[in-house]
Amino acid sequence: MLNGRGSPNLFGVLLPYLFKMKIEKAERKQAKIRLCLQGCAGSGKTYSALKLARGLCDSWSSIVVIDTESNSAHLYSHLGDYNIVSISKPFSPEKYLQAIQLCEEKGFDVIIVDSLSHEWDGPGGILDIHSNMTGNSFTNWSKVTPRHNELVQALLNVSAHVVATIRTKSDYVLSEKNGKMVPEKVGLKGITKEGLDYEFTLVFDIDIKHMVTSSKDRTGIFSDKPPFSISEKTGQRISRWCSMEYTEDEILRKLDAAKTEEEVKQLFSESERFQEKLKPRFREKYNQLIINNQEKHEPSN
Repeated sequence: MLNGRGSPNLFGVLLPYLFKMKIEKAERKQAKIRLCLQGCAGSGKTYSALKLARGLCDSWSSIVVIDTESNSAHLYSHLGDYNIVSISKPFSPEKYLQAIQLCEEKGFDVIIVDSLSHEWDGPGGILDIHSNMTGNSFTNWSKVTPRHNELVQALLNVSAHVVATIRTKSDYVLSEKNGKMVPEKVGLKGITKEGLDYEFTLVFDIDIKHMVTSSKDRTGIFSDKPPFSISEKTGQRISRWCSMEYTEDEILRKLDAAKTEEEVKQLFSESERFQEKLKPRFREKYNQLIINNQEKHEPSN
């Protein structure tokens, strides 16, 4: 790299070393899920988050809940010996950051933030901070937004899986039930900064009947799937996706090399992202192994 006089630009030469850049191969085994679970009050966000977290890490003691919901996380202590960090108002971004750093230091595998909405629209949250500031409103946003962004970056960079619950504004619609029109509670827009959902790998919307649909899914596991109820198996499926290292070509090579029906079934369970596409190939290989096994055990004439 040269400067204007044709001499080496020392800063340009040293730049990669100053910032310690390196190139490395992408590895799914390093992935940690960033999941948002949003729904109205009573939809079962806390309970569902706990069940999902249990599936993610297979150990209650490896789960911690950052509880802003007046100790509501204690209501489900019968499920297992998970951990709780309770924070109360004011719900400043810095208080959330302190709780996240504490959980990071303790080495938990899953951090549940229940709920993230308080940081935005709770006492001492971003909206509250902004409304109490004097001076120009637009200029004030440039002061408080970085505080919110710092929390978001902390959630994205933490070494644990993150499950964040978000409240949605509630409304009622009329639905037909047993021939009568009855009011039904529904969730609307999430109570947080607009666009926060872009930061998550998965966004689950949970309704008052505790049924879930995915409004964003970069894993490809839950896209276009009918509503379902969250269980530990949901977390297990996500965990397998995070640790999956196989490409489609690698799966096909392993499938061709499989010697038993059990190997085929195991590979199929580990290939969730490609299951629908490769199902005919798996079925063909599985049936062929059954035929081969039968031929081996047929008595010779």
